Amino acid sequence: MLPRILGSVTIAATVVVGFVGCSGGGPPKFEGPPVRVVCTTTIVADAVGRVGGDRVTVQTLMGPGVDPHRYLPSAGDRGRLEAAHLVFFNGLHLEGKMTDTFEKSRGRIRGFPVARDIPVASLRPAEPGSETQFDPHVWFDVKLWASAVGCVRDELAALDPAGAETYRANAAAYLAELAALDAEVRTIADRLPKARRVLVTSHDAFGYFGRAYWFEVRGLQGVSTASETGTPDRQQLADFLGRNKIPAVFTETSVPSEGLRAVLDTCRKDWKHEVRLVGGDDALYSDALGEPGTPGGTYAGMIRHNIVVIVDALSK
Repeated sequence: MLPRILGSVTIAATVVVGFVGCSGGGPPKFEGPPVRVVCTTTIVADAVGRVGGDRVTVQTLMGPGVDPHRYLPSAGDRGRLEAAHLVFFNGLHLEGKMTDTFEKSRGRIRGFPVARDIPVASLRPAEPGSETQFDPHVWFDVKLWASAVGCVRDELAALDPAGAETYRANAAAYLAELAALDAEVRTIADRLPKARRVLVTSHDAFGYFGRAYWFEVRGLQGVSTASETGTPDRQQLADFLGRNKIPAVFTETSVPSEGLRAVLDTCRKDWKHEVRLVGGDDALYSDALGEPGTPGGTYAGMIRHNIVVIVDALSK
């Protein structure tokens, strides 16, 4: 059964490491279902809902289309976190601007980063050579994202032992779906010759996707949209597009497209090469899901939408 979903609050951003409350009164005592869960992103919330089923209520701080890299916490976020039995967030600095909110609630929340079980060897450096900062967009490798399911399952079962069997069964069913989804993405990607698998987007969110499914990935901005871009960055990307005759670049639902438009103008002027800007209903989902009930409103729907749009646009 589906979880009860509380009203989404439009916010977004977090920390790297989880912590369990140990002072300042502690988190609320759990006395029976439903487990009150707060998640930072819609992507994390989707996994929690699938594992928790009707034993949990899920409140999402960041709504559809919200950029977690730039999200500024609202005045009520701290209270929502402290009222939850469990808090799940992505980690790996995805929600960096919520660090202060987490720190102020230290001792009063049970918070867990769902990316915690991914081996460091499987993480991409946020920048070349970095050994301490990692790319947080792990959900774009479906196999890696399965690790998040294990974290959610284990922490729900630890808090609510009576529901442990339910959580394990839900997680097992969902993991089987994710395995099938990974195979489906590979099948669709195989329709596109590897020489044409060049994905250019607004920011470098698709590195794990590229590594898993054999795409070369370029982003105008770095792994965080908080990073600045300047004229040299735009010129370099425009030269790459023109030199390699790339047919299309992709906007993202949670990132403004002005930067990419400027790149395409430069490419047109300097290289006389016209590049299609894929956007509108075909914009890629990167850091947030779509509205509930839309094709991108679930994790699986987001992944399917993206791979179909990418392969279709690059095939032309």
